[in-house]
Order: sequence, then C-alpha cells, then structure tokens
Amino acid sequence: MREEDLIAPESINTPHICEGGNLDCGSGLLLLIRKSMEQVPDGEVLEIRSTEISVKEDLPAWCRMTENPYLGWRSSTEHNKYFVQRGEEEQDAEVAYEQARDYRWQTRIHWDGGLQAKVFCRNHSWAVGQSASFDVRDAAPSAVEYVLGALGSCLAMCFQIRASQQKIEIDELEISLNGQIDNIFVFLGTEQNGHSGINEISGTIYVASDADDEVLEKVWQETLTASPVTNTLTHNTNINVDLRVI
Repeated sequence: MREEDLIAPESINTPHICEGGNLDCGSGLLLLIRKSMEQVPDGEVLEIRSTEISVKEDLPAWCRMTENPYLGWRSSTEHNKYFVQRGEEEQDAEVAYEQARDYRWQTRIHWDGGLQAKVFCRNHSWAVGQSASFDVRDAAPSAVEYVLGALGSCLAMCFQIRASQQKIEIDELEISLNGQIDNIFVFLGTEQNGHSGINEISGTIYVASDADDEVLEKVWQETLTASPVTNTLTHNTNINVDLRVI
C-alpha cells in the first residue's frame, strides 16, 4: 500500500486540530501545520483538516522530511482528515515562519517590441499590452487592467479561503471592479498636474451561499484586511528599481 493511501484507524482521536480549509501544502497549509504543531506535546497527534485532495499526496512526503510520523487519513462529509504524530525532533516552526516573512516574490519582464511586454514568473508567462489603453480591442490586456484583475482575483481567493476555513460553502462568487486614473495625460506627457495612477477603485462582490448575510459580511471584512494585493494598493509601498545599462 502506498503511504498516501494509508487509512487512519477510527480509534485515532485528538483534541489538537488544524483547520486548513481548502489550502494545499504549497499555499500555506504547511505553515499552519507547523504553527499548530507547536501546541502538540511530543508523541501526541495533530488532526489536519483540508478539502484539497492534493494534500493526500503531498503531506506524507513532508512528514518524512520533518520526522513527524504520518498516521494516515480519513474522509468525512465536509473535509478529509489527516493525522500526524509529533516527532521527538525539535520543530523548526519559527524558522519556517521567518523564511515565509522574508520571502520575495519574483518576476522578470521582457519588452517584446512596440507596445507589448512579456512577464515571466515560476513556470508561467503572459503578455501585457499598453500601460493604459482606450481601444475596444487589443492584442493583450493593459497593465492597469492587470492591476484590477490581480486585485479582484486576490479578493476572490482570499474570500473563498476564509469561508472554507470556517466551513462556509460558497456556491458562486464573482467580483466586478472598475478604476479611474487621476490624470491619464500625465502618463501621455501632455500635463503635469495630478498623477497617472488609479485614485479610486470601486465594485461589487456577488456571492451565492446559504450562510447568513452577517456571516458573509464578516468574512468579507476579514478578506479586505488580509488580501495581499489590497494591502499593497492601500499602503505606501517602497519601489526601488535601479537602471543598469547593458
């Protein structure tokens, strides 16, 4: 039997619970597990809950690397349960947390000629058109539209993650956003008053769920507080990009 197919005995029960929602091992679940494991005495068991099926494949490998015995998994109506025994080795949760704090996301952008560039990150790439465009059709979305898309996508994912951690089922979710640039003519070089950035973003999130409105509103406020892109846009971000002639 493969390790990831190991079924945990019904006799395994523990008060130590890690609510993972729909997170997978690569999107933050391991950080939650490490933090939860700090509260688990040596030799006792942590129950990890997640609806993401890939955890079944990835968690056993992490357990082997960290010397925390993997005891198997069980399915339930709301999520899968994974059971990990805390090993005797000292946990490095604080180290992992500090590494996550210091992590720098990286992209590489190559000008493709004309009014188009290509962005590369990890195993992905995509085209970006003009900084801002008024045309009905373009070969690629504008940079400003990517900003709005990044914000909307981040809000949608954050909302869904928060809801899943609280066992709130979301049937449908869509966000409509629009933004207005303070003075587009600064970008075009014909005026100097104001700035060429978006000065207001507004929109609506549409959610279909059986949860009460008050509960969903609370999740939404938590989302706005936690969203990385929202915080990037609403806080002063230091931008240090040097010129190097090649």
